[in-house]
Amino acid sequence: MSFDFDATVVGAGAVGLACGRALAKRGLTVLVLEKEGHIGQGVSSRNSEVIHAGLYYPTGSLKARFCVQGRRALYAYLDSHKIDYRRCGKLVVATEDAEVERIEAIFQQATDNEVEGLEHLTGAQARALEPGLNAHAAILSPESGVFASHDYMLALQGEIEDAGGSVVIATPFERAEPLPGGGFRITAGGEGGATLTTRLLVTAPGLEAQGVAARVEGFPADRIPARHLGKGVYFRLTGKAPFERLIYPPPIPGALGTHYRKDLGGQAVFGPDLTYVDSEDYTVDPAKAVEFAQYIRRFWPDLPDGALTPDYAGIRPKLHGPGEPQPDFQLDGPEVHGLAGLIALFGIESPGLTSSLAIGEAVADKLGHD
Repeated sequence: MSFDFDATVVGAGAVGLACGRALAKRGLTVLVLEKEGHIGQGVSSRNSEVIHAGLYYPTGSLKARFCVQGRRALYAYLDSHKIDYRRCGKLVVATEDAEVERIEAIFQQATDNEVEGLEHLTGAQARALEPGLNAHAAILSPESGVFASHDYMLALQGEIEDAGGSVVIATPFERAEPLPGGGFRITAGGEGGATLTTRLLVTAPGLEAQGVAARVEGFPADRIPARHLGKGVYFRLTGKAPFERLIYPPPIPGALGTHYRKDLGGQAVFGPDLTYVDSEDYTVDPAKAVEFAQYIRRFWPDLPDGALTPDYAGIRPKLHGPGEPQPDFQLDGPEVHGLAGLIALFGIESPGLTSSLAIGEAVADKLGHD
């Protein structure tokens, strides 16, 4: 049987585009469907643009493996495509003696994950690097950084199209049905709506992962994990950025917690926090500045009064609710759902952006194109 496309990817965020690129690199004809009017308008547009080194994740987990592999590949990719980034490094800071044991555990976890270049720092050594920092001790991760994530996604789109593939915006996925003998018939909506056939299907739509899976005929409902929306807001500093490196206190339950970054424009941004919400709501409550200031002063006591202004909010597609253990990425193939030729991605939150190239390669490998 002939198909309109060898592979179709649902979702044109960083991960969906990286999957499309990996499949196109292997000589497949690729279609990427995106419901929004531009690429990268979902989870990929509302993050910290941080390149994570791979410090925190359980050794052997997909998050640990993909973060380290993806970060190494990402720096090379940014260099080869002349995309702006700063390998500024990160300080994981113990702001009081009680936190020293926690950052020591992070150091050991990162070492087990084969993260390069880690250093123990005393409080004095950390303050020598970043005057004004409150630190009893710190870990220096030189491989962490920030980058222009939208330029990265444009480069991924360009590679897909250069290989003869298509990235189609404003065209939401409506449903898919398996075909006798393999492959899928897909119905897409929007102005460019159409029915098409594809041999392989990858679903990587971020917050819509569960809804998209439910619209694939024959996808077992009990194999679709529960969706939890984890909202995080960001505040921007009025005034000069106080630190050159990323500053991270120890993680909070369920997330890495409110951290500091100096963005590529030279401005200081703090966030995200974590609040579970029932629907997509991207408002930022200015009153949260008080809570943020209190948290920030743990590591930057000299934060001026009234210097924080609301910036933006993001929502992460979490697979765990409040108080529940944080699970791994899910790249579910036929061994999970029973549908040949389909990979469904769930829970691709942080460090999904850093991991995206590695996730794309893993998806292509699982589909038998290595």
